[in-house]
Amino acid sequence: MTLPLDGLRVIEVGQALAGPLAGVMLADMGADVIKIEKPEGGDDARMWGPPYGPDGETSLYFHSQNRNKRSVVLDLKKPEDIASLHALCETADILIQNLRPGVVDEIGIGPEAMLARHPRLIYCSIWAFGYQGPMRLNPGFDPLLQAYGGMMSVTGRPQDPPTFCGASVNDKATGMFCTIGALAALRQRDRTGRGCLVDTSLLETAVHWVEGHVNSVLAGGAVPQRHGTGANVIVPYQVFDCADRPICLAAGNDRLWARCARVLGHPEWAEDARFARGAMRVRHKAELIPMVAEALRGNTRDHWVAALEAAGVPCSPVNDIGELIASEQFAAVDMVQTLPESGVQVMGLPISFDRARPWSQRPAPKVGEHTEEVLAAIRS
Repeated sequence: MTLPLDGLRVIEVGQALAGPLAGVMLADMGADVIKIEKPEGGDDARMWGPPYGPDGETSLYFHSQNRNKRSVVLDLKKPEDIASLHALCETADILIQNLRPGVVDEIGIGPEAMLARHPRLIYCSIWAFGYQGPMRLNPGFDPLLQAYGGMMSVTGRPQDPPTFCGASVNDKATGMFCTIGALAALRQRDRTGRGCLVDTSLLETAVHWVEGHVNSVLAGGAVPQRHGTGANVIVPYQVFDCADRPICLAAGNDRLWARCARVLGHPEWAEDARFARGAMRVRHKAELIPMVAEALRGNTRDHWVAALEAAGVPCSPVNDIGELIASEQFAAVDMVQTLPESGVQVMGLPISFDRARPWSQRPAPKVGEHTEEVLAAIRS
C-alpha cells in the first residue's frame, strides 16, 4: 500500500521511548526515518531487557519502538560527524531530538542554529520539564513526571500510597504529541515555505492527563484525592468484585443508571431521590457504592457482563494481559505483526488507512547498520 508519509524524511536524534516512539509512528506511516545512534552501544534502550530478541542482546522493547528505521552511527562530539548530520538535514523534513536537556546547544545543534542553517526543517524537541523555567535542564523519566505532575496523587485507593500507572503514559503520549505537532508544522510549511520549532515535554503531557483535576482546583475546588478505580464526578463508574472475578461498570448517565439498577434487581434505586440524578449519586456515593457492590457479589462476572450488555449498560471484565491477548476482540483488531527477518512479534500502529493497517517493512536495525548506505548517498 502507498502510505501517507511516503517521500518524507525524518532524522531521529533520540533514545529511550518518547523520541523513538514519535519516530516509529512516522516510519510506520511511510516516512524514511534515519536513527542517529552514539558509537558506544547505540540507544540505551537496546539493553532494556529481558526479554530480548533472537540475538539475545537487543531488547524486545527496542525492536518494538525502532522497527522500520535505518541506523546511522555518528559521534556528535566530532566536527566531521556534526557536518554529516547537517548534510542529512539538507535532505530531511523533520528532526526529532530528545537528548539530555542542554546537550544539543552544547554541541551546536540546538533549534536556533539548526533552523538558521536549515530554514525548511521541522525541528522537534522533547523535554522532560519543558523548555523554560528553573527545571528546564532536569532529566526526566516517566515515573518522575507521574510523581511531579500529580498523577500519582490521584491514582490508586485512598488508603494506598501514591501509585504509579502501569504503562509509560507520559513518555508514549509525549511522543504522540510530538508527532501531531510535527505533522501540523508540515502543513504550515506547505503554506509558508518555512520550517518550525515544535516543543513538547513529559510535564506538559502529565498536566494534560490531570487537566480536569487542575481545572477543579483553579476554580476553587478542593485538592482531588485518590478514588481507587472510581471517578469523582460519575457514580457508579468503577471496578466491583463479582462472585468470582471483578467487573468494570460505567453507568455514565441517568438513563444508563436506570437500566443498571433494573439489571441489578433494584429498579427502585433509579427513583430514589438520593440516587436518581448524577449529582445526587456523587453526593451519596458512600451509601450507593456498597449497595451496588453487594448486588454484584451475588453472581458471577460472566452473568453480569451478559445481563448488563443485553441491557445496553457499558461494562467490561477486568482482564490481565494474558486474557486480553486470548480475547476474540484482540484478535479481531489484528494489531500483532511479525517483523521481517527477525521474526519478533510487536504491536502495530494503532491507525488504519482505508481499513488497512501499515505493516513494518524493516526490522529494528543493528547499531550503525545503515551508516555507509546513508552517508554514501549524501556524499554522491
